[in-house]
Amino acid sequence: MLTNITMGQYYPVDSRVHRLDPRIKLILTIAFIVCVFLASNFAGYILLSAFLFAVCRLSNVPFKMLLRGLKPLRIILILTFLLNLFFTPGDDVWVSFWIIRITREAFLQALFYSLRLMFLVAGTSLLTLTTSPISLADGLEILMGPLKKIRFPAHELAMMMTIALRFIPTLLDETDKIMKAQMARGADFESGNLLSRAKAMVPLLVPLFISAFRRAGDLAMAMESRCYHGGEGRTRLRVLKITKNDMIACVIMAAFIAMLILAGRFIPF
Repeated sequence: MLTNITMGQYYPVDSRVHRLDPRIKLILTIAFIVCVFLASNFAGYILLSAFLFAVCRLSNVPFKMLLRGLKPLRIILILTFLLNLFFTPGDDVWVSFWIIRITREAFLQALFYSLRLMFLVAGTSLLTLTTSPISLADGLEILMGPLKKIRFPAHELAMMMTIALRFIPTLLDETDKIMKAQMARGADFESGNLLSRAKAMVPLLVPLFISAFRRAGDLAMAMESRCYHGGEGRTRLRVLKITKNDMIACVIMAAFIAMLILAGRFIPF
């Protein structure tokens, strides 16, 4: 399961999406998140699926990789669907038995909320899969640059967010190694119910925290030995520039938002 998490991983291939400016990709990702909450019917979610599939093809990222990243969320998705299905009131009753009451409104809300969660994870995963950690940090810092006038630590915050994203796959690999080492010594992480599996994961926390603090200390020492002291006087190897492809991507996103709004207003289903 740990190898299925794609958040924080970078897929190094050459594509039009990879070559986009990281600032534009951040803005477009935020716009896509807004679009996910704008969708209110099946037509909107069909448009979101088509748009996400098209971006995935343009990025040369395997679509199976995005689907694989949704596997760790299956329990959350199931719980989200069931809670909305059984606890959302409605008038058009489909099933009524004892205390169980399923309505059309509850089914649609459960379905849409589950799809929203899937689209949010897939969209943000595409951002990290197509943007290197260094480019992502530069884009975040430049976008938050105007806040420096009010003494906002834009560079430090961007650096922390990027390091946190970068450490997700590293910590997952470390967890997988610890699990395999303990399984070789007789530990059992797969049998039993959900509660027993959760209890079996507790012994992983101590060595995982020790490894995480050790890596953080090594990273801090490496940055200090290279005279790192924040963003003051820092230069960049690659200067970010807005290109024609970036403008085309913004126009496409604006057209997609307009289509999504029109689909919500004029398409009844």
